[in-house]
Amino acid sequence: MLWENSERRQLERQRRGEGRLPPGQSLTLKWPVLHYGSVPRFDAHTWDFRVFGLVDRPVRLTWEEFNRLPQREVVADMHCVTRWSRLDNRWEGVPFTEVIQLVTPKPEARHAMIHAEQRYTTNLPLDNLLRPTTLFALKHDGGLLPAEHGYPLRLVVPHLYAWKSAKWVRGIELLPGDAAGFWEQNGYHMYGDPWKEQRFDTD
Repeated sequence: MLWENSERRQLERQRRGEGRLPPGQSLTLKWPVLHYGSVPRFDAHTWDFRVFGLVDRPVRLTWEEFNRLPQREVVADMHCVTRWSRLDNRWEGVPFTEVIQLVTPKPEARHAMIHAEQRYTTNLPLDNLLRPTTLFALKHDGGLLPAEHGYPLRLVVPHLYAWKSAKWVRGIELLPGDAAGFWEQNGYHMYGDPWKEQRFDTD
């Protein structure tokens, strides 16, 4: 344990010197489990994924259809608002850009509300979701995404605090303007840039 702590501190100093750790963050070699509510049960026969709102042709995908979409790998850091950072996560899944190609967003669509199990939501600007590092993850570090970390499907938005990377995602709603999601309604920042320490609505 002492050796692990010494290794972590050494790596933390090194990564901080490289500019990898945002202000106020500490490096973790583990992967803490944090979420609201319990881990939902997954049934591949009833699971679906919807894209709706300001689109010309809404879509609904089954689990099998979603898994047939093109996939890629993204290596990215994760920064939690509770002040830990886990670096070099290897995610595999469907890029957001592949999903949004299935619909025609209306010109006035500027924001998105991500819908997940247990009525969890989080808001993001649409142009942020279109970044090449944003994807719907099915795997992590070479294995299936663990249930407590969002299996079967987790949104990954590496440039924002991890609460924006919603677990157990079930859909995307395109909106004309910004609207607060679950944590944003409960005092968290509307955007959540870790490099600006946008943790709470007072930041």
